Amino acid sequence: MANIEIGDGELVVQVQGFDRVFALKSEIRVPLEHVVGAESGQEAAANWFHGIKAPGTNVPGVIVAGTFYWHGDCAFYDVHHAEKAVAITLRDEKYQRLVVEVDDPARVIEAINAAVHAS
Repeated sequence: MANIEIGDGELVVQVQGFDRVFALKSEIRVPLEHVVGAESGQEAAANWFHGIKAPGTNVPGVIVAGTFYWHGDCAFYDVHHAEKAVAITLRDEKYQRLVVEVDDPARVIEAINAAVHAS
């Protein structure tokens, strides 16, 4: 699971608990001007294939965490429960997409999109 904070012109994704070990990452910081928007990540997270993990963990139905490459795109995942996943689209960053599990996906999606439109 991840905690997402928005402030000081940036979006910060903090990977929580033992997921830091599975994802091999504890935090991602992105300037708000590089965030395109956010939407439900349920479909992306539920897919059994996420790309080539490098590095990361993928146990279908249990956890997908870490960096995944597919057709030249790079994505970061941290998801146990697909129904709680949020997909954040980025530009001009290492990752083109962040797909992370959060406590309240609807609230997080709304907050990210509002921050993007306000900046």
